[in-house]
Amino acid sequence: MVFLVEDSPAIRARLATTIRGIDGAQLAGEAGTVGSAIDGIRATRPGAVILDLQLEDGSGLEVLRAVRPTAPALHVAVLTNYATDQHRRACMDAGAEYFLDKSSDFPRIREIVQSWTAQPEGAALA
Repeated sequence: MVFLVEDSPAIRARLATTIRGIDGAQLAGEAGTVGSAIDGIRATRPGAVILDLQLEDGSGLEVLRAVRPTAPALHVAVLTNYATDQHRRACMDAGAEYFLDKSSDFPRIREIVQSWTAQPEGAALA
């Protein structure tokens, strides 16, 4: 199951459509804010998260740092318009598996989610 965290309704809808079109992938839930993302991820216990870096009320890094300690096997792909080296380092240090630029890497989401669905779910939250 994949949980989406994206504050743009249009991009979130596009991501949801992409995920629903992948065999074996299920959409666990969606959120557009830091608090709803943390709560949603904890409640649904997904195997993976697609995480926007800049949210309307904070940073995707806050979400990642909040859920990573209780879900060390959680797959995380950060998808952002702020693909700087500094942001990349911070996200990877916090446990992101992928750091993607929305303007050039969006098509990679399909292949990444496909690779995740081929693996057993291992991200149980305590």
